[in-house]
Amino acid sequence: MSSELSFTEENYLKAIYHLSADGAESVNTNSLAESMSTTPASVNDMVKRLAQKNLIGYQKYKGATLLSRGKKIALNIIRKHRLWEVFLVEKLGFKWDEVHDIAEQLEHIKSPDLIKKLDKFLGYPTMDPHGDPIPNEDGIMKETVRAAISELQIGSIGIVVAVNNDDTLLLQHLDSIGIKLGSKIQILDRMDFDGSVSISIDSNPKQFISKTVAENLMITLTETK
Repeated sequence: MSSELSFTEENYLKAIYHLSADGAESVNTNSLAESMSTTPASVNDMVKRLAQKNLIGYQKYKGATLLSRGKKIALNIIRKHRLWEVFLVEKLGFKWDEVHDIAEQLEHIKSPDLIKKLDKFLGYPTMDPHGDPIPNEDGIMKETVRAAISELQIGSIGIVVAVNNDDTLLLQHLDSIGIKLGSKIQILDRMDFDGSVSISIDSNPKQFISKTVAENLMITLTETK
């Protein structure tokens, strides 16, 4: 379905999806320009082109909204990206901070049969190495109830299920302090001064994490003390 589209057009659809609360809300051209690292004028040209292909709805001053076909294409690109990230980490030994840029290239491979076989080869994973859900062939994602450490009460205990930001330095920092998907976290204290949080990782002695880390580290609660 997406073979007629350029890489840039696919990237725009994906960006609109990410910026629009799962494709449901309008995205203004300034937000798109920032996301795509381009100018509002270039964005205007592209959204008009995508609107002509009936992939998005676009109204001047209101922004762009994915139509059903555009949303399906965007979810398929996201599916391919996240499956390739799983492959790169689990089968080729890449670290979770190394795979995003490579997956950005691989996500544009058009072969549906390849992606079906890749999904089967990986055992039909539902999450990528950063904890983001992988859409199935129908574009349905298995969501989990999760919250940022910064939002939870002292005494809460949970399992790390996602990192909201795939910034390389953040992921490398998490590696350095022993946090990965599946780590058991207990929130011990929160510093009012700077928002940093004292936690225990896998029952080990306490460790301080910054407010930024606490805002980006998502856990699913197992208990609250």
